[in-house]
Order: sequence, then structure tokens, then C-alpha cells
Amino acid sequence: MAKETAAAGKIVIDLGVGDPDIPTPAPIVERAKHALDDPANHRYPFGAGLWDFREAVASYMDRRFGVTVDPSRQVLPLLGAKDAIAHLPLALLDPGQALLFTEPGYPAYRASAVLSGTEPVGVPLLESNAFLPRLEDVPAAIAERAGLFHMNYPNNPTGAAAPASFLRTAVAWAREREIVLCHDAPYLEISYTGRPAPSVLAGVDPDAAVVELHSLSKTFSMCGWRIGFAVGSESVIAALARVKSNVDTGVFLVAQHAAAEALNRAEELIPPLLEIYRRRRDLLVGGLRAAGWRVTPPDGTFYVWARVPTEESSVEFCRRVLRESGVVMTPGSGLAPAGEGYVRLAFTDSEERIAQACDRLGRR
Repeated sequence: MAKETAAAGKIVIDLGVGDPDIPTPAPIVERAKHALDDPANHRYPFGAGLWDFREAVASYMDRRFGVTVDPSRQVLPLLGAKDAIAHLPLALLDPGQALLFTEPGYPAYRASAVLSGTEPVGVPLLESNAFLPRLEDVPAAIAERAGLFHMNYPNNPTGAAAPASFLRTAVAWAREREIVLCHDAPYLEISYTGRPAPSVLAGVDPDAAVVELHSLSKTFSMCGWRIGFAVGSESVIAALARVKSNVDTGVFLVAQHAAAEALNRAEELIPPLLEIYRRRRDLLVGGLRAAGWRVTPPDGTFYVWARVPTEESSVEFCRRVLRESGVVMTPGSGLAPAGEGYVRLAFTDSEERIAQACDRLGRR
């Protein structure tokens, strides 16, 4: 519909996709340019990755989250966090086992279950529970069949953050049931509380079957570079590495050099990007409120999760807004049945465009 609307001559403002428009910071690009000139970086990278990158990951996790990991055994480079989301079920589950995931959420969680022949089971996130899963509501029969639980905070799409106390509860809940807990955490640094959101690995027993997925896409505006990393349980990392060794040959070495630069300079590079998102968040929330919407500012991510301000379904509402205003939003029901009644708006466009979108929505 967006393509049809644009083809008809209407200027479309797309707030539907979380693809940052901010260029990758210059020091990261410069490191990549230098690495590209070295022929050693033109060869197969293989799975374990550059030692410099793995050391940078370990240092970053210690400085930013107070988490100690062994770079030789507890760090694995990824082709973006989605890489691990897709491959962890193949590494850890047998066909027919249950894969739990929070929803509404990233569609790749459900897709990874379908593709691996496991049973997808969404754990609802409700506004009445601050968009945290009610673990006690997971039926015992399902928990008994489950081998993996994908959880995501700060949360896409709701923008909710999980307190450290809840993360500890989730770790204990999963461990008691022998379920691997995977915290998909690409937005830990996109936090508006004055500090990074907590890592699920903070204070966790190294023997616990817990792994956390990080992506440089959001934190450093590196979506197209396709690089992230998994950290945590040595046995889970090893299982994931075995699968990946059969489906890819690692992350482009130039991207690993660039990512090491990014992580080593996180304290310098992240604040300017975060300030841009903070201004955009406040502009979008203020504009929607002025248009009569009931909106809560997100604690993290670059998404606003808002109730549909009419009696329409989320799909009907998004279709009509697109026709009338040329503004693209994501209908909540497209992310899960639990998302019905909501829409997601991404503030990954300029302040000027966001202001234009709010003006159009106010005139709707």
C-alpha cells in the first residue's frame, strides 16, 4: 500500500520499519577503510572470529554491564542477532519441542520455531503487567516440553524495559525447568533512563544456560554491516557455533575490525546517537498527544507503542491513515494476536519528517 500510495504521487512518511537513518559514526567507517586495504581481511573469516573483536566484546560487557565473559569460550560473532535467533533452535531443540518467546515481538522468533520443526508458543506481554511476561501463567505441560525461551528487553515493539529483578526471576524460572534462556538484547544501549538497560547475564552463575544476543545495528547505526555477537553460557555458545560452522563461514573480517572499534569507543560514540533518539522520541510522543492519542513514552528502543485511537482494528486503522495521511505505521496484530488494538511507530527518520507525520495525523 505504501508503494501504491507513493506511486500515486503522495509523499509517504514511513514510520513502520526500525531501520536507523543515522550514518555509521566516522571512526567506525575509518577503521573499516583501513582494514579493507589489508589483504589478510579478504580471506575466509571462519566462525571463532578475530581475537581483537572477541576481546573488545569482553571489555565492552565488563565496562557497560558489569558482566565478565571469557573471550575464547563465551563469545561468538554473529551475522546480526537474527543469525542466532534462527540457528539456536537447530542447535538446542529436537523437533516437536516447544520454543517460547515473548509476543507481540520480533516475527523471527516464531519463524525460527516453524523452520526448525519445533512448536512456537507465544508468552503474551500485557499492558496491565508493564509488558513483562507472567511466567507463572505458562502451563506446566508446555514448560515441560520447552527447551528455549526467547525474551527481548528493552522490548520491541512496546518500548518497555525489564528491571534487573525481573531478569533474575526469569533466569531462575528457566533454570528450574531446564530451559535455555536467550535474551535478545539489541536495544540495551537505546535506553532513556540515564544508563544502559541491565544485561540478563549480570550476576548469573556461569554454569547457567543463559545467552544474550547483541547487535551493533541499533547501537552504532550499523544495520547493513550485519554484525553482532552472542555471549554467555559456554555450552550454548559451543552448540550454536557447531550449527553455524555448517551454514556460514563467519563474519566479514572488515566488519569485525569496525565492530571492535565501535565497542572500544562505546562511551564516546553512543551518547550522541542516543540524544538524537531522545529528541525524536519526545517530538513524536508530544505530537501524538497533541493529536489526541494516549501515549506512554518508551523506556527504551526507538519505537512508540500506542493504542489505536479509534474503534477500528489495527490493520484497518493503519490502512486508512496511510490512504488519508501518507503515514506508514505497523499494525500491532501483525506482530502477534496480543498486539491487536495497538500500532507501532518507529522514530528512525528525521525530526522534520516526524513533525510532518504528527501534523498530518493531527489533521486526520
